[in-house]
Amino acid sequence: MKVSEGMVTAARKRLLQMHFESGVGHIGGNLSCLDAMMLALHEYVGLEDRFILSKGHSAGALYITLWSLGRLSEDALKGFHKDDTLLAGHPPASGIKDVLFATGSLGHGLSLAAGTALSLQLKGQDGKVYCVTSDGEWQEGSTWEAMIFAAHRRLSNLTILVDHNNLQGFGRTHDVASMSPLAAKISGFNLDIQCVDGHDLAAIRAVLDKPTDRCRVIILETTKGHGVSFMEDRMEWHYLPLKEEQYRQAIQEMEAK
Repeated sequence: MKVSEGMVTAARKRLLQMHFESGVGHIGGNLSCLDAMMLALHEYVGLEDRFILSKGHSAGALYITLWSLGRLSEDALKGFHKDDTLLAGHPPASGIKDVLFATGSLGHGLSLAAGTALSLQLKGQDGKVYCVTSDGEWQEGSTWEAMIFAAHRRLSNLTILVDHNNLQGFGRTHDVASMSPLAAKISGFNLDIQCVDGHDLAAIRAVLDKPTDRCRVIILETTKGHGVSFMEDRMEWHYLPLKEEQYRQAIQEMEAK
């Protein structure tokens, strides 16, 4: 099914509702990657493919996307982040078919994705692997090691989607440990590197539709808290839960658009 702006808006609203009802933060980073995640899982990740969310604190966006696909129920969403739930704050190690690995700690998801991509190649299988990372985890050595491995093995069945919202838990990425511009930093590794507006479905789709013979890195230029005026590009929404008046304002803004 082709993803529309209306579908993404509905997903954003349901994401806000889920986080508000559970009293849980990490909303900003969920909103920055939701567009790309909806597009990838609805249009590109087939039955033979694999999807790995490396930025595990955006589990809410993954759960909402799976809900939009009919793979998680309303009752499941109501248990988000509560006792004895499958929908933990980070993707769980087991219990959800579409979640291959627990990714609570940032920095190891790309290694898992690269290994999975190589295993598919060695088995002669046609499946592709899609991995969503944050920009902050590109400050970690394990991510670079995985990228070196992927480039060396020419893992053309691996697509890395970087949620480049320029913010992380302790401030702006260029203040914490600058890796900008990321495309320039990784340009020497013989990768297929593309930079696009991470909230433009047509632009992301155009890049994903292009064939490649190398591991592909798509740097998604995004805004933390996208779609909610008081959250956009604000570091505190890496953590804060929504108060009732803020939740109502956010929903009103989305409905007005």
